[in-house]
Amino acid sequence: MLTSETTSLALLDAVHFAALKHSTQRRKDCAATPYINHPIAVAQLLARVGGVTDLVILQAGLLHDTVEDTETSPEELEKYFGEDVRRTVMEVTDDKSLPKAERKRLQIEHAPHISAAGRQVKLADKICNIGCLTPDDPHEWSHARKVEYLDWAERVVAGCRGVNAALEACFDTVLHERRKALGVAVE
Repeated sequence: MLTSETTSLALLDAVHFAALKHSTQRRKDCAATPYINHPIAVAQLLARVGGVTDLVILQAGLLHDTVEDTETSPEELEKYFGEDVRRTVMEVTDDKSLPKAERKRLQIEHAPHISAAGRQVKLADKICNIGCLTPDDPHEWSHARKVEYLDWAERVVAGCRGVNAALEACFDTVLHERRKALGVAVE
């Protein structure tokens, strides 16, 4: 049985692991903020907005980009965090050997078929990602690319619905706000 102390330590282990793996990476915003802020925000959103208390989901939220964006292997994740965390992270990990358009298409196609844990991580990730889109950020993205990203994220999230009403409502709110901020007609 997990105690509160055990759970806290396990979460801190995941934060530490992610921080080490993402230590040299920066976000695409104007301030080039440390990348680790993103996985922490995903886990925080899962807990605060989604009411998630499941350790596997929270650890997967913290670790969701390690295999995709660092030199972390699935086996390494399993060694340190267990099979369930590895499986959840892999469900939300893109195959970087594929062209970007194919990866994006596969995210839409696969979303309805991943576990409830994976869909919650995916929802929180998309909320955080679209929440960062502003008229100025990412600064190298055109307006059209930002709008296309919002449309694509909405299609991915459509396949994630039915697992966490609070996260789904948050996504809808943030999507509406981002469209409005970008001057896109909203209903």
